[in-house]
Amino acid sequence: MTYKILIADKLGQAGLDRLDQMEDIAYEMRTGLSKEALLDIIGGYDAVIVRSDTRIDADILAAGKRLKVVGRAGMGVDNIDVEAATRHGVRVMNTPHANSVATAEQTLALMLAASRRTVQAHNSLAAGEWARSQFVGTELFEKTLGIIGFGYIGRLVARRAQAFGMKVVAFDPYVPTETGAELDVKLLPLADLLATSDIITLHAVVTPETKGIINTEVIASMKDGVILVNVARGKLIEEQALADALRSGKVAAAGLDVYQEEPPVNSPVIGLPNVVHTPHLGASSQEAQKRVGIELVEQMADALRGVAYRNVLNPAA
Repeated sequence: MTYKILIADKLGQAGLDRLDQMEDIAYEMRTGLSKEALLDIIGGYDAVIVRSDTRIDADILAAGKRLKVVGRAGMGVDNIDVEAATRHGVRVMNTPHANSVATAEQTLALMLAASRRTVQAHNSLAAGEWARSQFVGTELFEKTLGIIGFGYIGRLVARRAQAFGMKVVAFDPYVPTETGAELDVKLLPLADLLATSDIITLHAVVTPETKGIINTEVIASMKDGVILVNVARGKLIEEQALADALRSGKVAAAGLDVYQEEPPVNSPVIGLPNVVHTPHLGASSQEAQKRVGIELVEQMADALRGVAYRNVLNPAA
């Protein structure tokens, strides 16, 4: 039997090469499809691979009569209706750790750039200026880093921050205090983390309780001059509230890789002088793309064959 996989978003060459080695798997890469186009063709496939661009909603899942697996090349599945997939008996799987190191490193890159005003200084020098006194930054050494969401990526960030001599605290109601203690990280209530952190970085998934977790009220309870970094999901932040705080100086600087809408056409944080922003590059390293592609196609193939089920987010399916 040959299984057909639709690749609806770009997948790294390493993943495609691995698929080419599988005699019982056929695939087609058709990226940039509208919902209507996807509805027309999805019925001919046993599985579909997406990243963050293509939305797999209840309509798509209902039309996918042959669908057995939806694979997310990455971690977040907010573009997949997992509940509808469960109703239709479709397994949803991701690759939660394949790009974690890349995401942790991007977090530190933005943290350093925001603290030392690296991008602003670069742009000034590129424009022919020599304005050293305008770009005095702050050190990470002996600062308190507050991590909201202490899962796998949050823990990678903690270890890297500790190498800079930072004190690390975290908020995550689902992680026991013993886990933090093992990594020399104190788990705090959110209010305490906000009040004591010099830099705050987000590593939570988007749920009803975390959506907009950074809002006007929460920002007001942060230290004056705090630096905020987000390489997780844009919907964790109410962008207008952050923009207001950046203009007032309550938030000294921000490093943002993700946005409420992507691309962020009308985002109020884009272009502010104290923001370093990148276009969702957290997982965009050569090594991460290779790992993501290979891991995803191998676990999807195993699931289609009924051999093994790894990283399935809805086992009830």
